[in-house]
Amino acid sequence: MKRHLLAVAVAMIAAPVAAQTWPAKPVRIIVPFAPGGGVDTVTRLLAQKLTEQVGGTFVVDNRAGAAGMVGAELAAKAPPDGHTLFTSAPEFSINPSVRSKMPYDPFRDFAYISQLTSGQFMLAAHPSVPVKTIRQLVALAKSRPGQLNYGSSGSGGINHLAGELLQSMTGIRWVHVPFKGAAPATTALMGGQIDFVFASTTGLIGAVKSGKVRPIAVTGPKRFSELPETPTIAESGVTGYSVTGWYGFYAPAGTPGTVIKRLNEEARKALFSPEVKDRLEKTGNEPVVSSPEEFATFMRTEIEKWAKVVKAANIRVE
Repeated sequence: MKRHLLAVAVAMIAAPVAAQTWPAKPVRIIVPFAPGGGVDTVTRLLAQKLTEQVGGTFVVDNRAGAAGMVGAELAAKAPPDGHTLFTSAPEFSINPSVRSKMPYDPFRDFAYISQLTSGQFMLAAHPSVPVKTIRQLVALAKSRPGQLNYGSSGSGGINHLAGELLQSMTGIRWVHVPFKGAAPATTALMGGQIDFVFASTTGLIGAVKSGKVRPIAVTGPKRFSELPETPTIAESGVTGYSVTGWYGFYAPAGTPGTVIKRLNEEARKALFSPEVKDRLEKTGNEPVVSSPEEFATFMRTEIEKWAKVVKAANIRVE
């Protein structure tokens, strides 16, 4: 608490100077997952545009591990001077429910900048697996209980919960295989080391279009425009199933408000620029730029929602 109050006091004193001099050096954006996944792809688009718009240099720093907590802890403890930023996925709102010990507080240790996007996920299979639909998957899994597996970006993450939710709603039994990010999980799927994967449409679209993996269904309430023939899980017979995602933008608590305001404005300009908006939509993401206050309120709602799912599935990660 003393550290937090000191950081806030220093930030208040430094705010007028920060507004005039920021950025004074390259700005690091920590991504708490491996390169190639959905949040990494969106962050790199954002970093490129911020570099163009702001005039400084914005670089992506991937720090994968513990479903995003390794990168989040690093960001939380960084100097609050506007030169370390952080992006994350829904795992940021899930971890408080699945972990008994957290090295940071999602509200006390972060300044909220904005939600960045809204999107969904995809369930894909290796081409050798004799499954093309959810109904076929359920039938095969029930005939071979505990023998099929699916990969995700990590234990306790949203893609893990997507698989647990499908299991609970269909009565199948399959094995979860965690990875340090969606990209390594997708690579394992392409190599035939796992049967299925839940990952973002952003991270999977390239592998699907190259024929290296087979799309089975998407997790959200509507189909993905780039793969219109791929149904949702809900319309495939699992009525009521829906898992959607989002990416968010943060700074360490105590970062000057002038910098937060500038970043919010620049993020809006970047994400709604025609070229970035088009690229996002082609990967299944919609730009969503909110005020810091709106984003914090959204986060509280997400934490409450996933806490109920975690409790029902009795998921704990130590």
